[in-house]
Amino acid sequence: MSRQDYGGYADKALAGECLNEEEGLAVLRVSDENLLDLLAAAFRVRRHHWGRRVQLHVLMNAKSGLCPEDCGYCSQSSISTAPIERYPLQSREAILAEARNAAAVGARRFCVVISGRGPTDGEIESIADAVRAIKRELPLSICCSLGLLSRPQADALKSAGVDRINHNLNTSERFYPEICSTHTYGDRLETLANVRAAAIEQCCGIIAGQGETDRDLLDVAAALRTLRPESIPVNFLHPIPGTPLESVAQLTPARCLKILCLVRFCNPAAEIRVAGGRERNLGHLQPLALYPANSIFVNGYLTTDGQPADDAIAMIRQMGFEIEPAEAKSPVA
Repeated sequence: MSRQDYGGYADKALAGECLNEEEGLAVLRVSDENLLDLLAAAFRVRRHHWGRRVQLHVLMNAKSGLCPEDCGYCSQSSISTAPIERYPLQSREAILAEARNAAAVGARRFCVVISGRGPTDGEIESIADAVRAIKRELPLSICCSLGLLSRPQADALKSAGVDRINHNLNTSERFYPEICSTHTYGDRLETLANVRAAAIEQCCGIIAGQGETDRDLLDVAAALRTLRPESIPVNFLHPIPGTPLESVAQLTPARCLKILCLVRFCNPAAEIRVAGGRERNLGHLQPLALYPANSIFVNGYLTTDGQPADDAIAMIRQMGFEIEPAEAKSPVA
């Protein structure tokens, strides 16, 4: 395929058109020798919507383990034997302290994550209290990843000042039963509908490398296009010993970059984040992910380590990109 054809993918994305199946498969199957041309086309789309700005996000695992679900990729699930920390929901003071650390490294967004099928109403109240405290003090956007949510729970989080809710599709509807049996793809869609109805921004993405096919990736990229989430985290499976997917290893750095390009072409205006598994799966090619993506996590994930903020900032600047600062938010009463 010629370089001009890759430019055609960018033209379609910029015109608001979706790649067809043949084009999507071609993105995923492009030869590695033509990868830089593909990245250049994806960068045209990214630059149009986001310039050369990169957002930094910091995660806090505010409640670890203790989860009854059986998601095959997750070290915190009920079927995982991974030796992780397990603890209940952290206090408001502990969450506020981590938010301060996030602001100190230049993060734009602070992400509060808890394990479990979904939060209790008491946990919603505690998290809302912590969010109000953060909003009174810090210019951070707040994202929460709390599992399945009801509409009243989403409304309560909105009232507290939560800006986004993360709830990933993870994979295609077809493949979903292969990675989880304790809830359904439809359950996830219901939570996302509750989030949208509460006027909270959606953060919804994927985990690539779980054994899915190319067509599964096309399907979930198209599903995301239909949902139009403001943020799309693209995770790459980090096979953790003690989980059912501990021996799955189907990703290469080039494959990861092609997946990021596909997601960018299909969702041109979204904030696309290189998320979990970035360091392990992209290795020395991590800087190239900034051509299709415009945000990254720093300082680690839920139960795995990540790139320290100082190293990430140096990488971003050496690539000629700039850190997008936090936006001042109105205090929440």
